[in-house]
Amino acid sequence: MVATAAPSLIEEIKRLKQERNAVILAHNYQDKAIQEIADYVGDSLGLAYKAKETEADVIVFCGVHFMAETAKIVNPGKIVVLPDANAGCSLEQSCPGPQLEAFLKANAAKNYYVIAYINCSGHVKALSDCICTSGNADKIVEAAPKDRPILFVPDQNLGSWVMERTGRKMDLWKGACYVHVEFT
Repeated sequence: MVATAAPSLIEEIKRLKQERNAVILAHNYQDKAIQEIADYVGDSLGLAYKAKETEADVIVFCGVHFMAETAKIVNPGKIVVLPDANAGCSLEQSCPGPQLEAFLKANAAKNYYVIAYINCSGHVKALSDCICTSGNADKIVEAAPKDRPILFVPDQNLGSWVMERTGRKMDLWKGACYVHVEFT
């Protein structure tokens, strides 16, 4: 049985949405009750671009930190709200920006070309040379400079898969999503 939001709560959300000129984005993994009140449901990057197409001043992103950060990057002039401040992602958390920054400084002589899977923090994105999605990771890796070693962050599982498909050697950050590891 799937719970749905109480009618009075739904009406209050609709009122606030109109009052604040907001758009509600819900990630595919959200509960049905949240998806039902969302304006758009989808994957995180697609939702960030969908919000850009709207006239909304406020983006309410029902997802996790990196999703809201990505929506802000794509929509710099809009307010982005993450309803659950504790909504985290084990993949994002497996590659903290300060730790990656320290690693890159300690290994500066290697002159890594850093490719980051989009499911990471804004800090990690800022330290990267290029950002990829699971759908374009092969092309991004193949287009990377041949004269520089690649560091693929944060998802070692995606990195391993891309290495196997492209034949391109990469150093992999030891990060993973615990849910994806269980399915592996």
